[in-house]
Amino acid sequence: MIVCKSAAEIGKMREASMLVAEVLAELAAQVQPGVTTLELDVEAERLVRAAGAEPAFKGYRGYPCTLCASTNDEVIHGIPSKRSLVEGDIISLDMGVKLNGFFGDSAVTVPVGRISDDASALLRVTRESLDKGIGQVRPGGRVSDIGHAIQAHVEAGGFSVVREFVGHGIGASLHEEPQIANYGEPGRGPRLAEGMVLAIEPMVNLGRAAVQVLGDGWTAVTRDGSLSAHFEHTVAVTKDGPLVLTQPSAVGRGVRV
Repeated sequence: MIVCKSAAEIGKMREASMLVAEVLAELAAQVQPGVTTLELDVEAERLVRAAGAEPAFKGYRGYPCTLCASTNDEVIHGIPSKRSLVEGDIISLDMGVKLNGFFGDSAVTVPVGRISDDASALLRVTRESLDKGIGQVRPGGRVSDIGHAIQAHVEAGGFSVVREFVGHGIGASLHEEPQIANYGEPGRGPRLAEGMVLAIEPMVNLGRAAVQVLGDGWTAVTRDGSLSAHFEHTVAVTKDGPLVLTQPSAVGRGVRV
């Protein structure tokens, strides 16, 4: 069942989402060679709890950390560790919080120092594909319009869309209906309606689309070892179009972290 939120509920989600955006911005600023992903996780939890919120991921289905920190060929759900970042890495920072009974969820992939031209292009196209998907968020549209726009932009750039993992509805639960694939034909699936809130999150590979999950049961990596990027926003459907909640200046289309 798809739950449409009231203006008051979206206001609460805005508060949770703003916190996510602020914490991710702080973590991204701390990304540099020599920093460990575990240090980033510790800081994420400190900031979330200091704001009176709860980490959304920690303990969710047994996940051990506040942050998903996925480096290089890790697509999503990378578990923070004592591994130090090195020059040329890319790292996806994915995090959610629960505040006043509602969730916010966002992700950004950032460079560690100077990165290759291929990695830079991957980050740019993935970020742009999120913008393209958000641009399809309007009452009367279809869920599949979002994924179609993402896929078209990604493949035009020469990259591959991950198919095993999808975006989702979000609200009083971290994962709600509908599921939002990052590929497919337009004009299919549920109609978008005012009050729906969606976590839109393209995951894009430099090489082939296929992924596999490692023995830890969480970390998904590209099968061919190619780099992967991940960007995500929490977006409300309004009569005027998309409202990007995980963005301090949540106005209009094409908003970026």
